[in-house]
Amino acid sequence: MADTAITAAILVIGDEILSGRTKDKNIGYIADYLTNLGIDLREVRVVPDEEAEIVAAVNALRSRYTYLFTTGGIGPTHDDITADSVAKALEVGIDHDPRAVAMMQERYAPGELNEARMRMARIPFGADLIENPISKAPGFIVQNVIVMAGVPSIMQAMLDAAAPRLKGGARMIVETIDAHGLAEGNYASELTIIDKEHPLVSIGSYPSFTGKGFRNQIVVRGKDADAVALAAENVRSLVARLTGDGAPA
Repeated sequence: MADTAITAAILVIGDEILSGRTKDKNIGYIADYLTNLGIDLREVRVVPDEEAEIVAAVNALRSRYTYLFTTGGIGPTHDDITADSVAKALEVGIDHDPRAVAMMQERYAPGELNEARMRMARIPFGADLIENPISKAPGFIVQNVIVMAGVPSIMQAMLDAAAPRLKGGARMIVETIDAHGLAEGNYASELTIIDKEHPLVSIGSYPSFTGKGFRNQIVVRGKDADAVALAAENVRSLVARLTGDGAPA
């Protein structure tokens, strides 16, 4: 069966993320957002504010997935080099974009658009702008690369603005089965067999710990409703048998 999934990667750009000074709050948000659009997030990378690293990552990820989303590095300071790096990766020119300048003039008074702020109006040639209702400095979409700010509130607004231009796919269907405190070692071998018998779904086991002890949940994911339902029923039957329950969990 051919893979017709719409896929994506996220490239997080910034020394502050790698140093731990800033805690990323965008990856989880984007992952949830893309899932709701039927876009499968397949990979996340974090790179420093170094042109060579950004260019290499952009080229690797944009060629592998339907979309590449980047966050960070489009501000006014010297280390905000994402726009120039993306332009270099795609081998297109870059300059101050009159559309971006006009957007920023809505916020800044005459004379306030200094050299530093004008850096935020540098857009690769051929890009579509992503509106930014918060601070007006836009993001952009060029080819299959969606470039957004790193500040969470601005990134979220940009993602809303970009979403109508994205092609979605079939929504992911998820079934969660509570393993009733069973240790993973009790069901791992048989769960592997179930997983192999249902190639259209993915099955994962996720332990967590609470004040009352550990808890395991088995999650079945897929885009074929019948396949997910059948695999989930088999998992429920396994859990019921191992726990001695008369009915499926």
